[in-house]
Amino acid sequence: MKLQEYQSKRIFANYGIPIPAGDVAATPEEVRRIADRLGGRVVVKAQVLVGGRGKAGGIRLAADESQAEKVAAEILGKDIKGLKVQKVLVDEAADVAKEIYLGAVVDRGAQCVVMMASAAGGVDIEEVARETPEKIVKIFVDPRMGLYTFQCRELAAGIGLESEFLNAFVAVCTGLYRAFMDNDAALAEINPLVITADNELLAVDGKIVLDDNALFRHRDLAELRDPSEETIHESEARRNGFSYVRLDGCVGCMVNGAGLAMETMDIIKLHGAEPANFLDIGGGARADRVAAALRIILSDVNVCAILINIFGGITRGDEVARGIVQSLHEIQTDVPIIVRLAGTNSEEGLEILAGANLLTASSLVEAARLAVKAAQSVLPDPQSGQAG
Repeated sequence: MKLQEYQSKRIFANYGIPIPAGDVAATPEEVRRIADRLGGRVVVKAQVLVGGRGKAGGIRLAADESQAEKVAAEILGKDIKGLKVQKVLVDEAADVAKEIYLGAVVDRGAQCVVMMASAAGGVDIEEVARETPEKIVKIFVDPRMGLYTFQCRELAAGIGLESEFLNAFVAVCTGLYRAFMDNDAALAEINPLVITADNELLAVDGKIVLDDNALFRHRDLAELRDPSEETIHESEARRNGFSYVRLDGCVGCMVNGAGLAMETMDIIKLHGAEPANFLDIGGGARADRVAAALRIILSDVNVCAILINIFGGITRGDEVARGIVQSLHEIQTDVPIIVRLAGTNSEEGLEILAGANLLTASSLVEAARLAVKAAQSVLPDPQSGQAG
């Protein structure tokens, strides 16, 4: 679960991390009043859960309250990567002398939290990692011991931070780590953490991603979820307890297990197409859940073929087959569906699917070939513009 910038920064403030004075508004008039209260010179920032807001015109500097009202009118209602801007954050503008990146993330391989810092703040950290990885300094935090002050100092030294900012940087590092741990986050980052012209550290942007599996311990945080920031597919998947991510391809995927999902997406790409989603129905799924998952995939207009890849353990093949048939009785579709069943009760499941005239495959490779071929026959040919 992703938090909006203003929500993340408010959490940071609870842990002693300095943030700009500011407030959230839903109308240009509210923006004007906030800007007037803050002294006029402000930054108006679209609150949508996507990256690249600045490049899309969603972050604007205003010199006074009148200009703040004007730019807010331009930002509110704006479409940014498919999301409509319904709120803006109005922050007091900072005089920036230097920008730093600071973040915390779980390293599953090392089984601990990694604190990262970079002097190349204010830009996409993935881009920095890809092009100049040496600019990112990392420390690994033993979860049994917690973050030590000397580790924060190592980060500071690694990014060449001047000694006069060391104590303030240690305090911010410590606060970020505590915010990360106390709230069961999967990611917490400040980008940028700026040094102002007054030689103060200030978190002018913030991002927290919470671990959905731990939200039962944080009902106050669960209430911060903004349904308007979710697609219909994501909302429906969450209600059914599915792991779902919508992608840009055309081959829909339904699997039982995250590892199997990754393998399925990889083999689709290997055979020349792109997956349209990641959808994991989990273990032990009954027919009604399978039907719900298939309805979610079919509701995506970009899907032109579906590959269902189920390896039965506690998930029974006959239940999966009944769910597929059930959903197709409810939804009329011309989208080709290819099913690969293996494991528990797979033979019974294949008999049910054969009775419904559904296309099955004996192996994942065969299933992927059939799904990609079906998708390519529907997609327009780049030369002629006609279906392949």
